[in-house]
Amino acid sequence: MASKVIKIAVPVVIIVLAVVASSALISMRKPPEKKEEQRQSVLVNAETIQTEDLVYKIRSQGTVKPRLETNLSSEVNGRIVEVADNFIEGGFFNEGDLLVRVEQSDYLTNVKAAQASLANAQAALEEEKARGRVAEEEWRSFTDGTAPELGLRRPQLASALATVRSAEAELERANRDLARTEIRAPYAGLVKSRNANLGQFITRGSSVGTIYGTDVAEIRLPLTDNDAGFIQLPDFANDSVKPDVTLTATVSGEVVQWPAKLVRTEGVLDERSRVIYAVAQVQDPYQRNSPDKTPLRFGRFVQAEILGDATTNVIVVPRYLLLAQQQVLVVDKDSQLQFRPVVLERSDERHAYVRSGFLDGDRLAVSAIANPLAGTVVRVSGDTDEQVADDAASEEATALTSQVKE
Repeated sequence: MASKVIKIAVPVVIIVLAVVASSALISMRKPPEKKEEQRQSVLVNAETIQTEDLVYKIRSQGTVKPRLETNLSSEVNGRIVEVADNFIEGGFFNEGDLLVRVEQSDYLTNVKAAQASLANAQAALEEEKARGRVAEEEWRSFTDGTAPELGLRRPQLASALATVRSAEAELERANRDLARTEIRAPYAGLVKSRNANLGQFITRGSSVGTIYGTDVAEIRLPLTDNDAGFIQLPDFANDSVKPDVTLTATVSGEVVQWPAKLVRTEGVLDERSRVIYAVAQVQDPYQRNSPDKTPLRFGRFVQAEILGDATTNVIVVPRYLLLAQQQVLVVDKDSQLQFRPVVLERSDERHAYVRSGFLDGDRLAVSAIANPLAGTVVRVSGDTDEQVADDAASEEATALTSQVKE
């Protein structure tokens, strides 16, 4: 019996001793040292706010088109006997150059026939004039009264004169038809398309081709009401105002610019886009007078920069920094984030031009900050670098002082 008690008591004693020992060890353990966690302020980039005096540059775009475009048509019937070598797609020509000639034989015959009719009419007129003089002399030899119109052959003279004028008109018409057998360029330009070939028979009104004038090119530039408010647009009352325009395009991998002038507006708003179109002109776009320069070809899409009005004391802010309700995120004089409502003079796709709204000591926050809150204390990048430099200089000065004392 005693042995059984001992067998039961020994394990119990061991467990009790283990519990007591562990409790003692736990009570002797020192608690871990508590350190307060210090969270650094958010590091942001900020720029000093400065006012500027500038001239607005309004951006637009458009396609280059010729000011003059003509569909050449024949005014006579006939077979084409000559086509100019430069009357091909892309060929250049000067004003007055012969492009197409129609066979002239029939028209030369018509001219000769009209000349003969005119000669006969003029001879008949001279004959009637002579008869009129003879009739007047005979009348005066028999009586002293006033001779009647019929007696002096005045009606016959008028009829002969009318016949002469009709013959002259027929000769003029024949000469015009003869001249129209030659289709000449009404201005200097290039050939857009050709619809007639050598030996082809054409009739009056047949199209022989389309030409473009190369003296002046035009570009229609859409402007919103906001943009138009900052440009001195030419109008009928003040057509001397022609703002400068710079056209830009990439040609063969190189960025090329051409000077232009804003010469007019189309006067009405587009019903669909609600913009007004201004028209810029470029002189000698194909550089025919300056062959060493890059030509501005018709059909090219160009970017336009229009020189607008001047302004003073505005703050230029990148457009992406402008928040909803015309607010801008700034770092105030206490290094806290603040949302500043600002007054805009205008804005475009790149910049916002602020007239007022910033306070003294504000700096423009240009960093991307997730969920910014007003009043959040931040560290400005430039200020942090200066503080680190000052601390390093102070430590170096302290070390040098210690070495001198030793």
